[in-house]
Amino acid sequence: MTKLSKYEKETIINFNESEKDATIYTFNASLKRRLAEFSRRYPSLCYRTRSTADGSVTYTIDKSRLSVRLVPPYSEERRAAAREYAKEHGFQVASSEKKIA
Repeated sequence: MTKLSKYEKETIINFNESEKDATIYTFNASLKRRLAEFSRRYPSLCYRTRSTADGSVTYTIDKSRLSVRLVPPYSEERRAAAREYAKEHGFQVASSEKKIA
Protein backbone atom coordinates (compact mmCIF):
# COMPACT_ATOMS: atom_id res chain seq x y z
CA MET A 1 0.00 0.00 0.00
CA THR A 2 1.39 3.40 -0.96
CA LYS A 3 0.83 6.52 1.09
CA LEU A 4 -1.70 8.88 -0.45
CA SER A 5 -0.87 12.52 -1.06
CA LYS A 6 -3.04 15.27 0.44
CA TYR A 7 -4.41 15.88 -3.04
CA GLU A 8 -5.64 12.28 -3.20
CA LYS A 9 -7.30 12.45 0.24
CA GLU A 10 -10.60 13.83 -0.92
CA THR A 11 -14.07 14.27 0.50
CA ILE A 12 -17.04 13.34 -1.68
CA ILE A 13 -20.63 14.13 -0.72
CA ASN A 14 -23.10 12.34 -2.94
CA PHE A 15 -26.89 12.58 -3.02
CA ASN A 16 -29.71 12.93 -5.49
CA GLU A 17 -33.19 14.40 -5.44
CA SER A 18 -35.08 11.09 -5.31
CA GLU A 19 -33.40 9.36 -2.34
CA LYS A 20 -33.60 10.45 1.31
CA ASP A 21 -29.98 9.55 2.16
CA ALA A 22 -26.63 11.07 1.26
CA THR A 23 -23.24 9.36 1.37
CA ILE A 24 -20.09 11.05 2.61
CA TYR A 25 -16.69 9.57 1.72
CA THR A 26 -13.80 11.33 3.44
CA PHE A 27 -10.24 11.24 4.71
CA ASN A 28 -10.65 14.51 6.65
CA ALA A 29 -9.91 13.84 10.34
CA SER A 30 -12.19 16.57 11.67
CA LEU A 31 -15.12 15.48 9.52
CA LYS A 32 -14.53 11.83 10.45
CA ARG A 33 -14.71 12.74 14.15
CA ARG A 34 -17.86 14.79 13.68
CA LEU A 35 -19.56 12.03 11.69
CA ALA A 36 -18.54 9.38 14.24
CA GLU A 37 -19.98 11.45 17.09
CA PHE A 38 -23.17 12.19 15.15
CA SER A 39 -23.63 8.51 14.30
CA ARG A 40 -23.16 7.55 17.98
CA ARG A 41 -25.79 10.05 19.08
CA TYR A 42 -28.23 9.48 16.21
CA PRO A 43 -27.74 5.94 14.83
CA SER A 44 -31.08 6.00 13.00
CA LEU A 45 -30.00 9.10 11.01
CA CYS A 46 -26.33 8.35 10.34
CA TYR A 47 -24.17 5.22 10.21
CA ARG A 48 -20.75 4.19 8.93
CA THR A 49 -21.02 1.94 5.90
CA ARG A 50 -17.33 1.46 5.13
CA SER A 51 -13.88 2.00 6.57
CA THR A 52 -10.62 1.31 4.74
CA ALA A 53 -7.06 0.61 5.82
CA ASP A 54 -5.83 3.73 4.00
CA GLY A 55 -7.84 5.95 6.39
CA SER A 56 -11.05 6.72 4.53
CA VAL A 57 -14.55 6.26 5.89
CA THR A 58 -17.95 6.31 4.25
CA TYR A 59 -21.07 7.32 6.14
CA THR A 60 -24.70 7.26 5.09
CA ILE A 61 -26.69 10.13 6.55
CA ASP A 62 -30.26 11.35 6.28
CA LYS A 63 -30.07 14.06 3.64
CA SER A 64 -32.18 16.45 5.73
CA ARG A 65 -29.40 16.48 8.37
CA LEU A 66 -26.79 17.74 5.89
CA SER A 67 -26.20 21.40 5.03
CA VAL A 68 -23.69 23.41 3.06
CA ARG A 69 -22.60 26.66 4.66
CA LEU A 70 -21.18 29.43 2.49
CA VAL A 71 -19.34 32.10 4.48
CA PRO A 72 -18.67 35.45 2.81
CA PRO A 73 -15.32 37.15 3.46
CA TYR A 74 -15.10 39.59 6.37
CA SER A 75 -15.19 43.27 5.55
CA GLU A 76 -12.14 45.30 6.55
CA GLU A 77 -14.24 46.98 9.26
CA ARG A 78 -15.22 43.62 10.76
CA ARG A 79 -11.61 42.42 10.66
CA ALA A 80 -10.47 45.58 12.45
CA ALA A 81 -13.19 45.18 15.10
CA ALA A 82 -12.19 41.53 15.65
CA ARG A 83 -8.53 42.56 15.92
CA GLU A 84 -9.35 45.18 18.56
CA TYR A 85 -11.52 42.73 20.50
CA ALA A 86 -8.70 40.20 20.50
CA LYS A 87 -6.20 42.79 21.72
CA GLU A 88 -8.51 43.90 24.53
CA HIS A 89 -9.17 40.33 25.66
CA GLY A 90 -5.60 39.03 25.41
CA PHE A 91 -5.86 36.69 22.42
CA GLN A 92 -2.61 35.76 20.70
CA VAL A 93 -2.18 35.82 16.92
CA ALA A 94 -1.39 32.38 15.48
CA SER A 95 2.11 32.03 14.05
CA SER A 96 0.88 31.60 10.44
CA GLU A 97 -1.15 34.82 10.76
CA LYS A 98 1.91 36.74 12.07
CA LYS A 99 3.71 36.09 8.78
CA ILE A 100 0.78 37.50 6.80
CA ALA A 101 0.28 40.64 8.91
